[in-house]
Amino acid sequence: MRATTALFIALSLTGLTGCADFPDLDDRIEPAARQADFPALLPLEPILAANAQSAITEDTDAALQARAGALRARAARLRQLAVD
Repeated sequence: MRATTALFIALSLTGLTGCADFPDLDDRIEPAARQADFPALLPLEPILAANAQSAITEDTDAALQARAGALRARAARLRQLAVD
């Protein structure tokens, strides 16, 4: 009985969402934006090639740990300055 009631409520709520008034978003687009050209598409290969050099190496973990430690130390110094 409970499953039937829950199913009925769920279907009723789902049906009611179809009755909602949605704003007309087409009226919010400015005429200049409607007349604008599409953006130029760029080839993907140069972007991928530029990021290929930023691969994770054996030294990446140590470098990130050192950077995190330096940032924590800086934050501690800044907190100390704020207290003084």
